[in-house]
Amino acid sequence: MDNLKSSSYRANKGLNLVDCPTFENFGLSDKELKKQLQKIRRTLGEFQNTLYAHGKYSVLICIQGMDTSGKDSLIREVFKDFNASGVQVHSFKVPTELELKHDYLWRHYIVLPAKGIFGVFNRTHYENVLVTRVHPEYILGEHIPGVHTVDDIDQEFWDMRFKQIRNFEQHLSQHGTLIFKFFLNLSKDEQRRRLLRRLELREKNWKFSPGDLKERKLWDKYQECYEEAINETSTETAPWYVVPADNKKAARVIFASILLEELSKYTDIKEPELEDKVKANLDSYKQQLENE
Repeated sequence: MDNLKSSSYRANKGLNLVDCPTFENFGLSDKELKKQLQKIRRTLGEFQNTLYAHGKYSVLICIQGMDTSGKDSLIREVFKDFNASGVQVHSFKVPTELELKHDYLWRHYIVLPAKGIFGVFNRTHYENVLVTRVHPEYILGEHIPGVHTVDDIDQEFWDMRFKQIRNFEQHLSQHGTLIFKFFLNLSKDEQRRRLLRRLELREKNWKFSPGDLKERKLWDKYQECYEEAINETSTETAPWYVVPADNKKAARVIFASILLEELSKYTDIKEPELEDKVKANLDSYKQQLENE
């Protein structure tokens, strides 16, 4: 979309989530938004093929958002036209016993995308400064030396963890990983409607958990933690984008448009040229096959 610029959604220092919109439709119908997405995602799929052939970059896409913000459906719809082997999606749940025996970044590091691949993290390493910030008692399960009680987890601890995350992402960037981080900005009213829908539609019941209501009561705390995390870790090489999420179809278009605009800036990503010797003999190779 010509009137959609990634800079409009990029998080700058001093971001205040209250000032960020949660709804957008660009004056388009659902059908028109769907057509826009189809066009963009085809181009993204073609870019992934070129990325794979070029073989020097990988793409890491991090998606965060409150429950019901539309992460799963966004991933399903945006990457529909990708070669299945060219995109890998990882959803991070409660850490396992094995994962807790390693540092908190380990489980993310071992599934990073290889060069030529798009990696999508559905919930990310940021859970370690979001959920654990709201529920600091979870940190105790990491068995960190010097951290014995919740009282040991102070602002200095979180500042250290923000620094570790920035360093982690800078390291990835320096080795060819293009990083894009998206916060799906959902309103509290829209979350209420989506939770009610899960209860009202039998086929959606399985998505509901009583824990969703407990976490909803902590909405303001989560918003505060998201705001600080975004402000502390939105960098030139690993920027955050805040996407209005109340309208799922528009959110998908915004997300895909930002990716396409930013990836198009990497003009060095091209399909490799054939060697001169191979080029010079293309007609010969063609003739061999035709004469079989």
